[in-house]
Amino acid sequence: MSASAKTQPVSALRRVATALSQWIDSDYCPDGAEKMRAEPDRVDWVRVMPFVFLHTGCLAAFWVGVSPVAIWTAVALYFIRMFFVTGIHHRYFSHKTYSTSRFGQFILALCAGTTVQRGSLWWAYHHRHHHLHSDEADDAHSPHVHGFWWSQIGWITSRRNFPTDYTKIKDLAKFPELVWLNRFDLVVPVAFALSLFGAGWLLELYAPSLGTTGGQLLVWGFFISTTVLFHGTGCINSMAHLMGKRRFKTDDDSRNSAILAFITLGEGWHNNHHRFQSCTRNGFYWWEIDPTYYGLKLLSYTGFIWGLKPVPQSVLDEGTRAEHASSIAAAERAALVHPEFSSLKKVVPAAAAFAVATAAAAQATVPKKADGPAIHRDMTEETHNMTKTNPPPTAPGA
Repeated sequence: MSASAKTQPVSALRRVATALSQWIDSDYCPDGAEKMRAEPDRVDWVRVMPFVFLHTGCLAAFWVGVSPVAIWTAVALYFIRMFFVTGIHHRYFSHKTYSTSRFGQFILALCAGTTVQRGSLWWAYHHRHHHLHSDEADDAHSPHVHGFWWSQIGWITSRRNFPTDYTKIKDLAKFPELVWLNRFDLVVPVAFALSLFGAGWLLELYAPSLGTTGGQLLVWGFFISTTVLFHGTGCINSMAHLMGKRRFKTDDDSRNSAILAFITLGEGWHNNHHRFQSCTRNGFYWWEIDPTYYGLKLLSYTGFIWGLKPVPQSVLDEGTRAEHASSIAAAERAALVHPEFSSLKKVVPAAAAFAVATAAAAQATVPKKADGPAIHRDMTEETHNMTKTNPPPTAPGA
């Protein structure tokens, strides 16, 4: 047996051992993080088993059953933790669109940890990298480069995307408490899952009329709600670069979608965000619903956060001009498809002709039934001919 053949099993075992260690310590990279990031995209099945377990755990609903309390817990935790994703992972740690104290950002990181989307520093590193290379070859989750499913879910299973590059988030990496939460990113999710099971057990014990159990709250409140939350968040990586409208001419294919904004509490105004990342709100205009911004605004009244950054007036004016230009272009396209409506000068004579025809019909003698087919002729041609006659036909008796 050759030396290379002998080293293959050893290398495979070493890789498995590394992946198992990374379940506990996300920063464990014996060969160095740079070497791991330089690897080609491929799914590390051992490393992502907790992720697979999260999805398959949803099937346990067939064993634990369901109750109204369990369903409403799942729904509530989806929207609460979506706010943690958008308002904390994204608008605070990734873009620093508002300020808080050091203790405040630790509390924010704890809350964001319940979303089970790895640590806030890992999240911020990848998102900042995304903005630097959006829809380019180096963008880890561009649907235009890697395809829809890879941008939705595949990229997070790739071995090369596991390490956090702390050199790209120096403003956050200087806080050891944040680094610890990022490094041991399973601690908060496990504690959160156990607390849900405990809450359900207490309800089963002291409020049996609610019909829920510890198993139900664990499955519905953690597994199902978290899985849906992950894919709701993933829609911004994938669908927000495929569906919707582009108000601003950015260097990528980011788009605005009201549907995605509803699913993600305002993140669907993605083209707005890519035009100006540093403001607290993604819905730039009052009609663009942005629940995350509303929540952060309310939180600012408590003094826990402050310094919410507004949208510059110059960006708002740019968007208004873009919308105006888009409306003009749409009108011109409609004129090419329907030339009869291309200008007001053709609409007014037609309206006048209809008015004259109506007046004439009101004073004319009603024809006999035998003449019926003449009444139901296509009036389009008649109206067109009437606009060409000068003067218009005079009503009888005038």
